[in-house]
Amino acid sequence: MSFVSTSDGTDIFYKDWGPRDAQPIVFHHGWPLSSDDWDAQILFFLQHGFRVVAHDRRGHGRSAQVWHGHDMDHYAADAAAVVEHLDLRNAIHIGHSTGGGEAARYVARHGEPAGRAAKAVLVSAVPPLMVKTEANPGGLPAEVFDGLRKALADNRAQFFLDLPTGPFYGFNRPGAAVQEGVIRNWWRQGMMGSAMAHYDGIKAFSETDQTEDLKAITVPTLVLHGEDDQIVPIDASAHLSIKLLRDGTLKTFPGYSHGMLTVNAEVLNAELLAFAKA
Repeated sequence: MSFVSTSDGTDIFYKDWGPRDAQPIVFHHGWPLSSDDWDAQILFFLQHGFRVVAHDRRGHGRSAQVWHGHDMDHYAADAAAVVEHLDLRNAIHIGHSTGGGEAARYVARHGEPAGRAAKAVLVSAVPPLMVKTEANPGGLPAEVFDGLRKALADNRAQFFLDLPTGPFYGFNRPGAAVQEGVIRNWWRQGMMGSAMAHYDGIKAFSETDQTEDLKAITVPTLVLHGEDDQIVPIDASAHLSIKLLRDGTLKTFPGYSHGMLTVNAEVLNAELLAFAKA
């Protein structure tokens, strides 16, 4: 397996597949998963001639289960360590959910300043800010995230079954075609990571204000969001993000869930490919 050691000594696992002279696509996964959550996109883009890179966030998947650094600044810096180690240039960064926050901060603070980022895609992403505040009245109440922390601390294994079985993929909707393998794979990925990283990660994805990150991004940015996203509601995320981006395009999908990259992969992959080739 391939790892890069960050400046604070954390070993980050990564995949690097495809032709070395092809344009790279870097994937940033969601909480509490791993780079494996991008399987449908990685295989698709390999078939279309791209170089694909995906890493496991610190404390997640196969990366080191360190006790510190579970915040958006470290997430972005760790992504930068992978990019610099592989000397990736002209890269397209695609982030899902928490990974959308990571991708936005990476591009704003590392990728664009270093001239390494060509485009960005934010899918069902958490920016600009999830939690409700005076300045963000449309956000979710803090009690929602307190409840997530309690469920995780009380019984992480059960919580990591309940979330994908219910709202994550919209399997709780009437008439939904429940995919047992998808649920089990979500649980498998989650349980590979550390409880501490997942617990602290809730604060990272819910309380990090990324307004300035979005304003700083100048590369073309595609925002994709499901209109029935029960995890990151569209009104407080995508609809606000598109107003902050300098060169943004918003596409929304009626009835699609937070996990649309998996359960609607054919549709989403076509959108991603068209943007990558534009």
